[in-house]
Amino acid sequence: MKQPITLHLNGRPYEVTVEPRRRLLDAIRYDCRLTGTKEGCGTGDCGACTVILDGKTVCSCLALAVAADERPITTVEGLADGEQLHPLQETFMTSGGLQCGICTPGIILAAKALLDDNPQPTIEEIQHGLANNLCRCTGYAKIIDAVLKAAEQMQETAVPEA
Repeated sequence: MKQPITLHLNGRPYEVTVEPRRRLLDAIRYDCRLTGTKEGCGTGDCGACTVILDGKTVCSCLALAVAADERPITTVEGLADGEQLHPLQETFMTSGGLQCGICTPGIILAAKALLDDNPQPTIEEIQHGLANNLCRCTGYAKIIDAVLKAAEQMQETAVPEA
């Protein structure tokens, strides 16, 4: 039996009616029409479908939409500020940290969660933070470089605490 829920995606409420077993991934992509979140494996092994739910990364292919009712969710579409890309989005483009693009939204969101918790990570910490996100194209060196550059940019533009 379908039930109404409200998904708070990128600060905007989406009222949808879903079956209790509908995956969060499907609700985001097909009910809310935000297609940045990708399905890779459908089993939670690749991280392509990563979103940030309540400040933590989750594989949206394993999460139920009803479990996300009324909770804040960030997708890759929510990182940019209008036409201004988030530093991670910018550095992934300029550093060549993306190729086919299937894994990119999930990796960028995993990197965002990492930088939110640890604004100045080491290479090893980035590797650990992105360990649940697989990429078949890049070999990871450019991805790590992009995260390091974004961290630097974000530190340069951070407002110092009083």
